[in-house]
Amino acid sequence: METIEFYDQYSSKKPNYEYWFGEAIQKPTPTWLHGVLQAILRELLRRAGYYAGTEIELRIDPDWQPVPDVIGVAHWIDQPYPQEPVDVVIEVLSPDDRMVYVLEKCKQYARIGTQSIFWIDPLSREGWQWDRKAEALQRVKAFELPNGNSISLDEVFAELDSEKQSRT
Repeated sequence: METIEFYDQYSSKKPNYEYWFGEAIQKPTPTWLHGVLQAILRELLRRAGYYAGTEIELRIDPDWQPVPDVIGVAHWIDQPYPQEPVDVVIEVLSPDDRMVYVLEKCKQYARIGTQSIFWIDPLSREGWQWDRKAEALQRVKAFELPNGNSISLDEVFAELDSEKQSRT
């Protein structure tokens, strides 16, 4: 499948699809917890000094165009989709995610120049950062950002707990 065919067939479908080397790959349908966590992570990235957005397609490589859960960039993007490497990608682990998919996605993010690649699991309340040298995910207690700031997982889950309690 060519990129143009992909956009004709899948650009308006929900949940999102990603273009992976000629194939349309459906992202797992986000859960409520997943969506709330995306909003929290976007806000925490903003507070840490980034412009941040959710579910934005990266058009850096015409053969691989993922839709990360959350991205952060140091400078405003004037075009509709990022076409240059982004500073931060955070993916929220879904119950349907397979580890082989997660690891391949990390390798591809690194290949296209993403500075920091993180995963977070809302159920286990754990987080990981991609280690380029080891080509592996390393468990972390905080997301150390390229601009020198960090987002602690304790802060992320405190925000999530606060959100949950604010309406009860």
